Amino acid sequence: MRQILFAGVIGLFLTLAGTPLLIKFLARKGYGQFIRDDGPREHHSKRGTPTMGGIAFILATLIAYFLTKVITGTETTLSGLLVLFLMAGMGLVGFLDDYIKIVKQRSLGLRAKAKMAGQLIVGIGFAVLALNWPDNRNQTPASTKLSFVTDFGWSIGPVLFVVWALFMILAMSNGVNLTDGLDGLATGASVMVFGAYTFIGVWQYQESCANANTLTNPQACFEVRDPLDLAVVASALMGACFGFLWWNTSPAKIFMGDTGSLALGGALAGLAICSRTELLLALLGGLFVLITMSVVIQVGSFRLTGKRVFRMAPLQHHFELKGWSEVLVVVRFWIIQGMCVIVGLGLFYAGWAAEK
Repeated sequence: MRQILFAGVIGLFLTLAGTPLLIKFLARKGYGQFIRDDGPREHHSKRGTPTMGGIAFILATLIAYFLTKVITGTETTLSGLLVLFLMAGMGLVGFLDDYIKIVKQRSLGLRAKAKMAGQLIVGIGFAVLALNWPDNRNQTPASTKLSFVTDFGWSIGPVLFVVWALFMILAMSNGVNLTDGLDGLATGASVMVFGAYTFIGVWQYQESCANANTLTNPQACFEVRDPLDLAVVASALMGACFGFLWWNTSPAKIFMGDTGSLALGGALAGLAICSRTELLLALLGGLFVLITMSVVIQVGSFRLTGKRVFRMAPLQHHFELKGWSEVLVVVRFWIIQGMCVIVGLGLFYAGWAAEK
């Protein structure tokens, strides 16, 4: 359990201390954020704020994870490395998008096909690797069965699993990206979900089928390959995002950019897939789902009827245009996200208790 504490504390310290250095570097280079002209007027003052801040918590998470392994003398696991690979790979795609937007002065960043190709390459690589290299219990990091609290139903097969994994990765990446429209909103929401996955990893480790001989009810155990290491990764992400929030909260000194939002979405999807809680993620990350659905509803309504449901999408900007202050929107949306996490963890425990 020391691993979890070390990973979280190291990740927190690195972003608290390292993000100001990144802010100075990005400001010196002139890597500032573009602001939409059709957005809320209050956002125009943010033009030029350093972006690509996701670099800070991506590096902090990677360093925290590997440094924790060195300090505690424990080994890395395939599940943990795969989630980190997915996070870093998606972050790289986002970095290229941000770099072209800012440095090359091309407002759309990567071409849509190039951006999608990058996400597909990373996502397919993760999905394929996650179904290989079984351990001594013949457990691979991912399962071809769908999962909520645990696996259920028939196997969907490797091909459909890859498609399903890609859908989750793209959906969560876009969800975090759409949520990242107000200072600290996506960062704070992500901290809560990573905290939830730290708890889930610890619980799955304590009730793992690998320890079936010592459990009071082996029928209620979790068939998850490396639950403790997934908790270490989640703790490192939680600490790194928490430290980044110090600089990202209103008034933000730095934005995470696509570098950060794609990385966080990838990490969330990876944790859900490897912890066998795929459908539960839709509830744990309920705010991301809600904001994504607001965009889907807005676009669908406009195309079908020519009318808009919201004053502006994503949803957070609708409330800004209604007169809510940015801080008020962020805090209330954090409350919504907190309730989603509480309900999600309650269902996770209830599902385990029902089996017991």
